[in-house]
Amino acid sequence: MTRGAMGGIAVGVLLLLGCSVGASGGDEPVPVPATSADAGATLEAVDLLRSGTKFIDETSFRVDTDIAGIVTTRSYVDTLNKRAVSTVSASGQVAEIRVIGDDVYLKTNMDLSGVGEEWMSLDPTRVPAGFALSFAPGKNDPGGSARLVDAVSTARIEGSQVAGTLDVTRMRVGNGINFRPGPGGTFPDAARNQPFRATLDAEGRLVSFVIPEANGAPAASLGYTDFGKAVEVVRPRGAVAAPAALYPQLGLGG
Repeated sequence: MTRGAMGGIAVGVLLLLGCSVGASGGDEPVPVPATSADAGATLEAVDLLRSGTKFIDETSFRVDTDIAGIVTTRSYVDTLNKRAVSTVSASGQVAEIRVIGDDVYLKTNMDLSGVGEEWMSLDPTRVPAGFALSFAPGKNDPGGSARLVDAVSTARIEGSQVAGTLDVTRMRVGNGINFRPGPGGTFPDAARNQPFRATLDAEGRLVSFVIPEANGAPAASLGYTDFGKAVEVVRPRGAVAAPAALYPQLGLGG
């Protein structure tokens, strides 16, 4: 399968790319590196990855995602002071989301039915659950690292890195990197063995999670930087209440 088989884009806290990983005529899956990691090694590696994301609840950070070089996102989050801003770019379309406490604002030039291009104030209770805009633990990471870690099927520690495979069929939908089944609504068998490589810094924090192009899925990456730096978010003036037409379109592939 080639990149041409990918689906459209969607918007939540971050813009998401609906990536088809189902079979496509004539294309052969990219071979997945074999792994000899046993259950014990996988458990140890997963625990290391989970520990590497504790900073999300403890300090401010920047997170960047890149999906196939088509969708890029940059977010600055300060959970302690309840401030966040995200900017998303995809083929000339841009969305910006600002979060201050419980207030959520969105502005976009995307072609969304019934939605204008002015700043809008969102009702967080109407946002689809997987794309919740909240500073609550487990819902405060625009990169969606927890969903990736939960989908790890095999892994091994290699110094400051963790390498292994993901079972894409186990990935919950949400902010960050997503994959979607191809025609027929099913994933190919190879989707259960999607390779990945994660890197931790000297303090044990997760700083990158890279999924190479393989098995019909495009390359995707997630990276964390700027730990502890101040995050300033300006409340937009003149924001209008988001129209009802916006909410069904949040987090949905095009």
